[in-house]
Amino acid sequence: MAGDASFDVVSDFDQQELVNALDQARREIATRYDFKGSKVAFELGKESITLTADDEYRATAAKDLLESKAVRRGLSLKIFSWGKPEPSAGGTVRQEVALKRGLTSDQAKELSKEIREQFPKTKPTIQGDAVRVSAKSRDELQAVIAHLKGLDYAVPLQFTNYR
Repeated sequence: MAGDASFDVVSDFDQQELVNALDQARREIATRYDFKGSKVAFELGKESITLTADDEYRATAAKDLLESKAVRRGLSLKIFSWGKPEPSAGGTVRQEVALKRGLTSDQAKELSKEIREQFPKTKPTIQGDAVRVSAKSRDELQAVIAHLKGLDYAVPLQFTNYR
């Protein structure tokens, strides 16, 4: 395998950028007139965000605000999986937002199959929640990256460890 070049296809996001986007959204909610006197809060957990608001209108406005802040910070909207707003205690509305991180085994198999079909000279291998693609030619790997960037995939894809 000496002389082979490789890279990893992963699906991840910058946790600190997400924290910054949440902080910006909280600050704007505190100063905006349409949120005056309302209780809107974002709670960041390990793998989800909990949005609590007075009503569905304010929850939708807070969702739009968070998405716009996330896009400005370079985060893909594909990392958010918005749940349905559910009634909560005190007449408020709660909405769970799951954060998508990593490739599932089905997604990894699908990407591996796509790469094998389009680029027979490459060798994709699944390694946990990533797919390592190796080939003799760096040009071939760059063609794979360009092809994958052109796909509208369900999760955001990043390319790391290019060697």
